[in-house]
Amino acid sequence: MPAGKYDLYIEQGTTWSLPLLWKNTDDTPQDLTGFTARMHIRKKITDAAFEVELTTENGGILLGGVDGTINLFMSATNTTDIDIKDGVYDLELVSGGGIVKRLLEGKVTISPEVTRE
Repeated sequence: MPAGKYDLYIEQGTTWSLPLLWKNTDDTPQDLTGFTARMHIRKKITDAAFEVELTTENGGILLGGVDGTINLFMSATNTTDIDIKDGVYDLELVSGGGIVKRLLEGKVTISPEVTRE
């Protein structure tokens, strides 16, 4: 099954989160026990450097085990540091056995912050 298409909208300078639920074809939650996850935002797919990296290791992605929940998170400081206005991303989940599944992909729009400290 190909990755789902979902475009992200992030307001610079704000706390951003996106709760997700991965379901099996029988509409039950996918058990994410033992999984890790990773996500990059880049200006262009071909760019070597990423603008944002979210992972289960750096706290940017939280997985809910048997509940199948995935929560993407960036602090206000993290979103302030984003230097692009638009880009692309994908979200990959890696099973304990090393199988990689691209769950989502799409465009990213960053709304610039006007009020700054």
